[in-house]
Amino acid sequence: MSTTTHHETQITADPALPTITITRDFDAPVEHVFRAYSEPELVAQWLGPRDRTMKIDLYECRTGGAWRYSTGDDDEIRFYGSFHEVRPNERMVQTFTFEGYPDGVSLETMTFEGLGDGRTRITALSVVESMEIRDSILSSGMEVGVVEGYEQLDELLATMT
Repeated sequence: MSTTTHHETQITADPALPTITITRDFDAPVEHVFRAYSEPELVAQWLGPRDRTMKIDLYECRTGGAWRYSTGDDDEIRFYGSFHEVRPNERMVQTFTFEGYPDGVSLETMTFEGLGDGRTRITALSVVESMEIRDSILSSGMEVGVVEGYEQLDELLATMT
């Protein structure tokens, strides 16, 4: 049984805008959380649902870099995007595209906020082209991958020094 604390993951959609905001606190310093987001070998350990294998094909976490990964084995699902801005321990701006729906690209901005006492808050804002795309993302089951991924990130962060 894990003794790692799991904070609530808040996923909200503005009723008037095609946006999704995800907010989550972590019991780790901002430098560790950012590192877990920016190093491919760490990303592979926490991103996505627990029951899916993560394979990182490309992960150049730098301004102007690109990324591509897939989840699953027999039913592989692929995602790709590019990093538009990477400011260590502060902010990451990237595109995110599900290969099965290339017209549904989102622009994501993640902010990393140190809360003091070795704690960090991540706020991720995703902007998509339409309310229909936003609603499709929300109804896709994405919250399972987000919540389980962040629980796995809690567990990874507990091992980092």
